[in-house]
Amino acid sequence: MLQAFLNIWRINELRNKLLFTLGMLAIYRIGFFIPLLGVDQSSLSAFAEKSQDTAMGNLISFVGIFTGGNFSQSTIFGLGIMPYISSSIIFQLLGTVVPSFQQLQKEGPAGRQKIVEYTRYGTVALAIVQGWFWLSFIQSNQLVYPEYSGTFMFVLSGLLALTAGAVFLMWLGEQIDKYGIGNGASLIITAGIIAGMPGAIGIIAEGFSMTGDQGSYTPWTVILLLAAFITVVAGSILITQGQRRIPIQQAKHTRGRRVYGGQKSYLPLRVNHGGVMPIIFASSLMMFPSLLFGWLVGVFEGNSFCVFLDRNFRDPLSFPYLASYVGMIFFFAYFWTTVQFQPKEMATQLRDHGSFIPGLRPGPRTAEYLETVMERITYVGAGFLAVIAVIPSVVAGYFEIPFAVTSFLGGTGLLIVVSVMLDFVQRIEAGLMMRNYPGFLAGAGGKGPKIRGSRPS
Repeated sequence: MLQAFLNIWRINELRNKLLFTLGMLAIYRIGFFIPLLGVDQSSLSAFAEKSQDTAMGNLISFVGIFTGGNFSQSTIFGLGIMPYISSSIIFQLLGTVVPSFQQLQKEGPAGRQKIVEYTRYGTVALAIVQGWFWLSFIQSNQLVYPEYSGTFMFVLSGLLALTAGAVFLMWLGEQIDKYGIGNGASLIITAGIIAGMPGAIGIIAEGFSMTGDQGSYTPWTVILLLAAFITVVAGSILITQGQRRIPIQQAKHTRGRRVYGGQKSYLPLRVNHGGVMPIIFASSLMMFPSLLFGWLVGVFEGNSFCVFLDRNFRDPLSFPYLASYVGMIFFFAYFWTTVQFQPKEMATQLRDHGSFIPGLRPGPRTAEYLETVMERITYVGAGFLAVIAVIPSVVAGYFEIPFAVTSFLGGTGLLIVVSVMLDFVQRIEAGLMMRNYPGFLAGAGGKGPKIRGSRPS
């Protein structure tokens, strides 16, 4: 492995991409030290610490995982990358139901570029809306200096700073996609999660006690967290690398006295085709019910139904919130598979290349079979993602461990880190092997085992 790291620095293109990616992530982290004008940061930190184990505190921690932002410090990057991800979700949904967007998707690079442009405009609009909600929240809780609270200049400067920060992070993600290694938006979220992990470990270290005093963390608690850590890491690798291999038979061609073709291969279908994106999509949309119901409580004062919804959707440990969250994960798992996996096109390509699945007719019958198989394995993958997403809430509720700890060390945050890092390592592995260098897991001479899926592009 050490030799593989040294090989990265010997390849100019790979080295420059890696340094560029690290540089962009360093710029992203610098933004956390630039506060918003007029916000009392000490009061905001005290408020975040005071509400650490409350429903609102859990929601803020939960949202912070997926945004790549930090709501306990109101900085220009407070909204994180989530406005861009939410805008991408919206336009991908429109691409499946609106004919004009479907036509744009079929136009090739020009049409996709147009959708990217619309996505950017949507990012600005969502950043303004989310920024306005956040500024209203901190003003209502008196977290702004009195001379700035309620003034037009505070709201205007805050909206401009938050929107500019979200747009800048969108640009950083696009630059990483274009000139760096890996998916830019996912790496930004991962960097935010990794930056918060030392704090989660510090919470356990400060409260650890061998005697099991009241309110402390016993050795059994630490063992439980370590077991959850190992289980999630192993399960994430298993479900990310898991495949259903469909056997493929190439047709034989006779030319003169020679017979060509007839080779056997397989078509790999990923169990978790959407990766970690269903969780990110679901969590981004679950931000809006709490904001909406909180606004409805203020409009319809005394309405018991609005109060019930507001109370439950502000608490990630409540049953309505968890049920809605799991349902959204399943929905986006199937939605992402539907958008990315096209069984009809795949069946057509197999037929055009003279290949077929044994026992099935080429064409519609093959497409129907591939769609059925993908629906079944997507159900398994979505169920695994739902279990991983619910683990932090269950552990926090039943074992009285802070949500800020369980969300980082035993659940969704860890799943995102493992999935993104696997993709990151596979891309580096592919770059090394394409230039005849052994990868991270290759043995002597480059003939050892390698990471599944890492092949020259």
